[in-house]
Amino acid sequence: MRPRFAFELSATDGRARTGTIRMQRGDIRTPAFMPVGTAATVKAMKPEAVRAGGADIILGNTYHLMLRPGAERIDRLGGLHQFMNWDRPILTDSGGYQVMSLSDLNKLTEEGVEFRSHIDGSKHMLTPERSMEIQRLLGSDIVMAFDECPRADRPRDEIAASMEMSMRWAKRSREAFDTGGEHASRAALFGIQQGALDEQLRRASADALIDIGFDGYAVGGLAVGEGQEAMFGVLDYAPGQLPTDRPRYLMGVGKPDDLVGAVERGIDMFDCVLPTRSGRNGQAFTWNGPLNLRNARFAEDDGPLDARCDCPTCTTYSRAYLHHLQKSGEMLGAMLTTEHNLAFYQSLMQAMRDAIGQGTFDAFANAFRGDYLRP
Repeated sequence: MRPRFAFELSATDGRARTGTIRMQRGDIRTPAFMPVGTAATVKAMKPEAVRAGGADIILGNTYHLMLRPGAERIDRLGGLHQFMNWDRPILTDSGGYQVMSLSDLNKLTEEGVEFRSHIDGSKHMLTPERSMEIQRLLGSDIVMAFDECPRADRPRDEIAASMEMSMRWAKRSREAFDTGGEHASRAALFGIQQGALDEQLRRASADALIDIGFDGYAVGGLAVGEGQEAMFGVLDYAPGQLPTDRPRYLMGVGKPDDLVGAVERGIDMFDCVLPTRSGRNGQAFTWNGPLNLRNARFAEDDGPLDARCDCPTCTTYSRAYLHHLQKSGEMLGAMLTTEHNLAFYQSLMQAMRDAIGQGTFDAFANAFRGDYLRP
C-alpha cells in the first residue's frame, strides 16, 4: 500500500536537495514546480497535456473554488480530482492570501476573515476550521494551514502580531485537520512560516510550527513585491530554520532565475501563475531568456520557439506562426505558448534534479544564469 505521505531525500549538493514525496495518488519529484489550476483548470491547458509536460502535482485555489462552483458541489460531484480529470496529487492553498489581497472587501479578527465575494458581493466567513473543511470537501492531497500574509513594508510590530496570529491559526488548522476522518488519513498538512523580511520573526514562526508538527513547511510572505534580492536574503536563512527531513515549499514563486536561486538555497517546491499568465500574454520562457512573441522581429522567423525544447509547440510550430496567433488574438496562441512555458518549467526542474544528483549544481546554475540573463 502506498504511504499517506513520505519524503525521501536522494541527494544534496550544497544546500540544494533532490528527492521524492510519496503519496497515495503518486510520487512528486523534487525540486517540483506545481502549475496553478486556480478554478479547477490550468488555464489554456487540458489536464492530460499538463501531465504530459512533466507535472507531478498541480495547485487548486480554495478561495475561488469555495465561491464558484462551491466546495460542497465539488464534493457531491466526486471531489476535485474527478471533477477536473486529474488523478495525481493536488495541493490546495488555504484561501488566506486571496482574502488578504482583497483588503477592501474583508474584516480581519482573531476568529478569521469575514469578506465579500468579488463575484457577487455575498458575505462569507473564512476561519482555520472552515478552510480545513473546504479543502477536505475538495479532496486535497496536500492541505495548507490558514494564515495571514502581511505586506513586508508594514511596521515590525504589525508583522509580528500578524505572524503570531497565523501561528495560532496554524494550531487551529492542525486540530481541525486531524478531525477530518478518512481525508486526514490519506492527506498531508503543511504549515506556513511568516515574518516578512525579519530573521528573528521567521525563527519564532518556524519554532512555533515545528512545535505543532506538520508534514511539510512553506515559506510564505515572499514574492509580494519585495524584489529578488530581498527574497534571496530571506532564503539565505529561512529554509535552514525548517526541518531538513520535510519538504520546503516557497509559495508563489516565480521566474526561472528565481527558481534556480531558491533551489540553490534549499527549497523543494514551487507554484506560480507566471508560465500560464505569460503564455496568454505572448511571453515565452526559453533557455536563452524570455521572448515577447508579439514583437515584429518574429513575424518572418521560421525557426522553433526554443531550439533546446522538444515540447509539441517547439517541434511543430514556428515563431512566425506563434507571432501571428498572438497578434491576431487567436486562443490557439495562448494554448501553444502556455504549453511550451509549462514544459520549459518542468524541463528546468528536471535539469536541476539531474545536476543535484550528479553533484554539478553550482556549474549548472552559473551556466543557466549566464544564458538566461545575458543582455
